[in-house]
Amino acid sequence: MASDGARKQFWKRSNTKVPGSIQHVYGAQHPPFDPLLHGTLLKATPKVPTTPVKARRTSTFQEFESNTSDAWDASEDDDELLAMAAESLNTEVVMETANRVLRNHSQRQERRRPPEPPAVPSGDLRLVKSVSESHTSCPAEELRKLSWSGIPKLVRPITWKLLSGYLPANVERRPATLQRKQKEYFAFIEHYYDSRHDDAHQDTYRQIHIDIPRMSPEALILQPKVTEIFERILFIWAIRHPASGYVQGINDLVTPFFVVFMCEHIEEEDVDAADVSRVPTDVLRNVEADTYWCMSRLLDGIQDNYTFAQPGIQMKVKMLEELVSRIDEQVHRHLEQHEVRYLQFAFRWMNNLLMREVPLHCTIRLWDTYQSEPEGFSHFHLYVCAAFLGRWRKEILEERDFQELLLFLQNLPTAHWGDEDISLLLAEAYRLKFAFADAPNHYKK
Repeated sequence: MASDGARKQFWKRSNTKVPGSIQHVYGAQHPPFDPLLHGTLLKATPKVPTTPVKARRTSTFQEFESNTSDAWDASEDDDELLAMAAESLNTEVVMETANRVLRNHSQRQERRRPPEPPAVPSGDLRLVKSVSESHTSCPAEELRKLSWSGIPKLVRPITWKLLSGYLPANVERRPATLQRKQKEYFAFIEHYYDSRHDDAHQDTYRQIHIDIPRMSPEALILQPKVTEIFERILFIWAIRHPASGYVQGINDLVTPFFVVFMCEHIEEEDVDAADVSRVPTDVLRNVEADTYWCMSRLLDGIQDNYTFAQPGIQMKVKMLEELVSRIDEQVHRHLEQHEVRYLQFAFRWMNNLLMREVPLHCTIRLWDTYQSEPEGFSHFHLYVCAAFLGRWRKEILEERDFQELLLFLQNLPTAHWGDEDISLLLAEAYRLKFAFADAPNHYKK
């Protein structure tokens, strides 16, 4: 049991941020900008989504959000999405890639025989494909099933845009939609960005300006053009979403989209080493706008993570604690015995979607599946975090000191992780979801 004095000395020495040190910048009060009212653009006519969604009780926050959120094109008809899937993804290539990864996983597990491996039957494709939560089998789910086990790099940019709902399935509509959304984004910049030094917004911009140089990969982020792009994206999003404004953690969510979309336009295999200054200006503008809209779509589903007091994260950390207490009581009791609170390590897992815990290329692979899962960034992420904690079960149980245990959980050895590690993690997360999703009492004692 750790003494109070030891814990206090540890916190004074530790450079790792804890929830209390996160700087919140709220109060982006500028009213949402309507391009129609300003005579610059035609406003898109929203359509009724074709995919059934669960009914939710309307709240004051949801009403407010509906009045401030950006207008989005709903997904296209199912037959159009099927046509898109056939055109954009080579089914045989994707499935062969997935099957090859699974075979490699099975052989690797047989060779290594790690202590207490996840109970994942080799060859059981149910564990590496998302089961549709829709009441009917529709062509729209084919793309998600193909993408669950990983998307080939060549088609990842267009697939992410399709899965996020940003790009319409109708091929003929894509150019006009992209042009309209890109024009709309730069209208926001023209209207808002000069206000970043105003008294009402200078705190928001200052925090963004401070946070970006701390991001990774530094070789990419610190290039002046990239820094400016990230500053614009984050500032415009904060102004457009006054319910939360800018909160640390949101900045990390820009990177995967930017890197994936840049891959279409650079020759280097490693985007980290790319010289962005050599990319044409019009290409960078398109990538910037696409990144903004896709990031906005992601945040629409988890915005309660970043509203005042971050209730979404507080709730998810509590759910993780209760889930772990059910699936691995020994680990849960070990953490409890040494007075390690889940909030001390899992807050960052929820706030940054594990981006600070695994390499960027692993995050991108993880997001292939998140975008293929219903509520992937919110609901399925919980099971991924549970599987992630379980991955270090042996090491956790061997630690007998509060300070060492917490340092380990905040600095997990994943620097050399690859796609295989992420695929195994996702398979275990899906196994947990498959076992517990229909048993709501697993959150209760």
